Amino acid sequence: MDKNNKVIKQMLFQKLMEENALWSYNIERNNPENINDEILIVKTLTHLDLAEIDLLFTIYPFYKIKKIWREQMAVSTEYNYTLNKFLAWKYFNVKEPKKYLRTLESKHIKEISR
Repeated sequence: MDKNNKVIKQMLFQKLMEENALWSYNIERNNPENINDEILIVKTLTHLDLAEIDLLFTIYPFYKIKKIWREQMAVSTEYNYTLNKFLAWKYFNVKEPKKYLRTLESKHIKEISR
């Protein structure tokens, strides 16, 4: 990760700490290296504003953010349904967010039911 990306990751980490979004993780207060990419991405998508979400796309590839969103957030459509519809539309170019999220949730339920 280049220096600029480290600065952005540090800023996102600090914002998440200020929002108390990392309360359940045993993380050294000023060390973003102790948080993995998945947690940083999910918590940023869930707790921070559009400007910070936009920054995610400058330090991580689109496919990585979308994969993590699909696997960890979009499958729980009832919990963050409105947020997931917005993210699907704004960031992941989904034409029909409701239908897309229902399909992901159905697939997820089938997978865990096996």
